[in-house]
Amino acid sequence: MGTATSAAHKRVDIRRNDTVKVMTGRDQGKQGRVLRVLPDEGKVLVEHVMLVKKHVRANPGKNVKGGIAEQERSIQLSNVALVCPTCGPVRIGHEMRGDKKVRVCKKCGTTLEK
Repeated sequence: MGTATSAAHKRVDIRRNDTVKVMTGRDQGKQGRVLRVLPDEGKVLVEHVMLVKKHVRANPGKNVKGGIAEQERSIQLSNVALVCPTCGPVRIGHEMRGDKKVRVCKKCGTTLEK
């Protein structure tokens, strides 16, 4: 009998289309837009960050040209920080504004919702 590993659902404060800055790793200092959030893995896919080469086989039926293509790989949530439009990379807090719970910047207190 093998042991079952449960993938606990993480609460993620970063959402799709947010701008984030990479704080550690080989792409440290780069900023990009979040393309996809993977909460069960604790990872995000950021535009133009963690680019890797992938060998692609040609498929004339789908109009795909073969060769070596570059694509983004996911990066750990702990290695990115949300970028506040006024402060830069910040930590995220939560407040009740009216009847809605919104994300706020920990430095300046501005709302991070679009």
